[in-house]
Amino acid sequence: MKLNELIGICRGVWKYAHTTSSSSLRARYERGNLFAIKQAGLFLALMLLVLASAHAQQPNDLIKKGNGLYKDGKFGEAEMTYREGQTGGADAFISGFNLGDALFKQERYEEAASAFQALPNLTDDKEQKAAAFHNLGNSFMKTKKYQEGVDAYKQSLRNNPTDIDTKYNLSYAKRMLQQQQEQEQQKNQDKDKDKKDDQQKQDQQKQDQKQDEKKDQDKKDQDQQQKDQEKQDEQKEQQPKEGEISKEDAERALDALDQDEKKIRDRLEEQKIKKGVKGNIDKDW
Repeated sequence: MKLNELIGICRGVWKYAHTTSSSSLRARYERGNLFAIKQAGLFLALMLLVLASAHAQQPNDLIKKGNGLYKDGKFGEAEMTYREGQTGGADAFISGFNLGDALFKQERYEEAASAFQALPNLTDDKEQKAAAFHNLGNSFMKTKKYQEGVDAYKQSLRNNPTDIDTKYNLSYAKRMLQQQQEQEQQKNQDKDKDKKDDQQKQDQQKQDQKQDEKKDQDKKDQDQQQKDQEKQDEQKEQQPKEGEISKEDAERALDALDQDEKKIRDRLEEQKIKKGVKGNIDKDW
């Protein structure tokens, strides 16, 4: 039953008591009897006390109901029941603590951590504070937040220094934190090494590329030098050596000789024609 409903019932009771008693009270008052007034007031007070008690007990009943669901392994239903109890005004610490446990059992560790984190400010009881910090540490450990887990367990031991379970969990959390830090350090070293190896590989590739470019350029220069040398040799072959005539000059000289020889033959032929040719003469005896 909600508070607004209780208030409505109280108003109805008051109206009923006032209506039913006004006429009779007036008559009795006229008769000098004030007992009816006291009786009506007492009745109203008792009704308010009963209704208030019912209103105060209901949220706590929801917590008990939630605890039963929790024991039966119905953690989702228990969660909803605890939330309903919180809304209805149940004890803030108890409903919040049980809600955190229900969330933890559902492996919703971050939500559980949020629930437990809010609890230490809701109570002055050191044992309750210690229990809240203990479960907060457990929630952090499930999400591998080992540093936060160590801090939560330390807070728990500040409120309850003799708790053996918390001491054990703190020792375990420290070991896990150390392993995590070593792994992170090794990971960073491997990352730096990979980065260095990549840089060296890039530098080697650049160096190899430069060497290949240099080889190509040297080959081009060598080929060009060879071509230039061949060209020079060819030009030297075409040029006459000392005491020799060039091919062109030799060809021209041969042409000149051919011309001279032709001229000589032509002159000889001309002379034969002019002088005649001596030979045997046949006589006609």
